[in-house]
Amino acid sequence: MLCTLMVALLDISNSTQAKAANATAARIWDVGLTYKIDVMAPVAGGLRNKPYGLDNVDLVGTADLDRLAGWTGASAHIHLLNNNGGSPNDAAGTLQGIDNIEVSSQRLRLFEAWLNQQFGDNVGLRLGLYDLNSEFYSAPSAGLLLAPPFGIGSEIAATGPNGPSIFPSTALAVRLRVEAHGYYTHFAVVNAAAGTVGDAGGVDVSFNSGALVIGEVGHEGDVKISLGAWAYTRRQDDVRQLDPNGEPLRRRAFGGYLLADIPILNSGSSGYVSLFGRAGWSDGRTTPYSGGWQLGISVRELIVGHPDSALSLGIHEGRLSSAYRANERDAGGSPAKSERAIELTVSDRVASRLTLQPDIQWIFDPGGDRRRGSLVVMGLRTTLSL
Repeated sequence: MLCTLMVALLDISNSTQAKAANATAARIWDVGLTYKIDVMAPVAGGLRNKPYGLDNVDLVGTADLDRLAGWTGASAHIHLLNNNGGSPNDAAGTLQGIDNIEVSSQRLRLFEAWLNQQFGDNVGLRLGLYDLNSEFYSAPSAGLLLAPPFGIGSEIAATGPNGPSIFPSTALAVRLRVEAHGYYTHFAVVNAAAGTVGDAGGVDVSFNSGALVIGEVGHEGDVKISLGAWAYTRRQDDVRQLDPNGEPLRRRAFGGYLLADIPILNSGSSGYVSLFGRAGWSDGRTTPYSGGWQLGISVRELIVGHPDSALSLGIHEGRLSSAYRANERDAGGSPAKSERAIELTVSDRVASRLTLQPDIQWIFDPGGDRRRGSLVVMGLRTTLSL
């Protein structure tokens, strides 16, 4: 009996030590793998009404360098990204896209690789390949929606020589963040030429295209309210006007945005409801867009007893610039003032690591073309988390 008791106590001790060791390891480093498979199909009003399959693999690792190597206040982050499959927006024919994992070039990329140095509890400096939208122009309650404009506004997503430092290609950046008493400000200088390991040109270290400078201030807690502004240091081509030599005039690209993410119901175990709203504007000379807005509602624990069940309804509009519309009229088109859409999506975990998410989108004046009327897209996202 005594031997049995001693063995039991030893087992408990070993189990406790193992759990403690695992907890310590989890604090030192964290690794996660997520695999998404989307099937998206324009079902009415598309250029082609057919289904497309595409997938996305995220392998993310974060290390606490303080605990791992004695580097006080430091952490490291690496994010590998792989995308394959079709291009459903080729069939949908929209300007802003219908699926936030669709890419123009399917390949394996080093999406992020940065070091972060904290100076006390309030100041942090980040350096490396950095996803701008991970912190800037981000409304957490919009995260379930699949349409790309709910990630970052189209008026900034369309800027730069080949797009800013966002999915799927990032750029070298330095970011400073200061926070205190629920308020924060962060500021970043980002290479204007996005390109990372895995892209055809690799990482651009020359900064020959200049930089994107962006800043955001706000309050972050149960309620998030933010105001941001951005500008490029190098001028970019005007989408319409030419100089005396017939070359595009060079313009300064700049803009700003504001956002709010507000909980309206938080009843503990029985659900959480929040609203989000964002609006952005830009110079309207260097991209097809002069601005846009997104508005929506998010419901978590939609079904009682299903803590991972969720619903989100969102509306977005990309406002087209007068210069872009003039170009379209010159080409014989009938441009609309904007491209608008409504999206409804629901999600639930159906197994320990498996989530299903059906989605439907209604797009009005797709492609900014009045003659096309409306478009309906249906889809299903399957997510496996390891």
